[in-house]
Amino acid sequence: MPTLLVIDDNPAVATALELLFSLHEIHVLRAETPEAGLELLRRGGVDLVIQDMNFRADTTSGDEGVALFGAIRAEHPDMPVILLTAWTRLESAVDLVKAGAADYVGKPWDDHKLLATVNNLLELAETRRELAARSGGERRRREALAEQHDLRGLVYDDVASETVLALALQVARSELPVLITGPNGAGKEKYAEIIHHNSAVKSGPFVAVNCGALPSELIEAELFGAEPGAYTGAGNKARTGKFEAADGGTLFLDEIGTLAPAGQVKLLRVLETGRFQRLGGNQERSVKVRVVSATNADLPAMIAAGQFREDLYYRLNGIELRLPPLARRPRDILPLARHFLPPGKRFAEGAERALLRHPWPGNVRELRNAVQRAALLSGERIEAEALGLQSPASATPAHGAGDEPDRAAIEAALARSGGIVAQAAAELGLSRQALYRRLDRLGIPRS
Repeated sequence: MPTLLVIDDNPAVATALELLFSLHEIHVLRAETPEAGLELLRRGGVDLVIQDMNFRADTTSGDEGVALFGAIRAEHPDMPVILLTAWTRLESAVDLVKAGAADYVGKPWDDHKLLATVNNLLELAETRRELAARSGGERRRREALAEQHDLRGLVYDDVASETVLALALQVARSELPVLITGPNGAGKEKYAEIIHHNSAVKSGPFVAVNCGALPSELIEAELFGAEPGAYTGAGNKARTGKFEAADGGTLFLDEIGTLAPAGQVKLLRVLETGRFQRLGGNQERSVKVRVVSATNADLPAMIAAGQFREDLYYRLNGIELRLPPLARRPRDILPLARHFLPPGKRFAEGAERALLRHPWPGNVRELRNAVQRAALLSGERIEAEALGLQSPASATPAHGAGDEPDRAAIEAALARSGGIVAQAAAELGLSRQALYRRLDRLGIPRS
């Protein structure tokens, strides 16, 4: 049964309210002075307050009610309060409602309207308690994860992110290769780091390779190393490959979908045997490496098109970790945005609303860039205009979030950039080398 506290110096008023609410299974506590009312509130168990605005017969200013409301709000900021009086000036009541009072009811009151208001506020308070309890449970889960694991400073608040994180921490303990999929800018390398630093090889090195940035003629040397003079420009010193550098630890292969066919074949062999030869060498070398790969491409579609080896896909995809785009985890937006703010900066309310409305086709990377740019151009308070965000209706990404850009998207980006590959690559969220690979694969002229 909910409990309502009436603070009024008129016993007749308190008795009438007690009778009204007791008929509807609402328990009523009574206090004739502000001090007595505050003491009852401190004991707990009160769900709603109805307070008078004047407590002396010789005053109609409402100052006592204003002081009481301020004291209640200071000690119990979420307590719903209904103001009740026949004398207070309307301006005072309006000011208190603006300050957080739930409603203003004049004497004499309408029983049906007052009862409806109280029931609505009690239901709202119950909903808030449930949400607070749920939020508290989520917060405790997040704190437990942070205490038990190395999260590498991951900032999140959305249940969707927590689900992915829990899976990442679970698979980190195994030796299975992990394939992280998701749109550009969603944080795939961050999750690769989390997997490594919570694995059995966390004391070993973590080596990251952007496959999209590897020229086709240097893929083998980059991954497996090269002997002196193995290729033009190799020099007189042996080159250590990424697999050797990651021995005893984790090798993160980003943009794995851009790896050329020759590189796919050699990668498959080392994944199957753990053995390889340096470019230009005859000595077979052995390594023990945990492989985590990532892509924003649709690898099954690329397999069907003959662009990616099916056997390599299954070698890489011991378990898949799918990162949702930022738009599908909206509760992460403001915590991330505040995380990217320099000290001493803060968002205006309008800026926070703009951040939540924006579709974020570029995901966390776009959010970070927008916040850092706005902070540079603003004073202490950052307004919505400083963020430079498009309206949701006009914000259309060059290609679907998480999708591999197709021929039409690439050709359109090249046309908009006047053929400048670097500019087109930036628009598509790719490195220049990654775009060159796609041009070659699709048969699009480079110039």
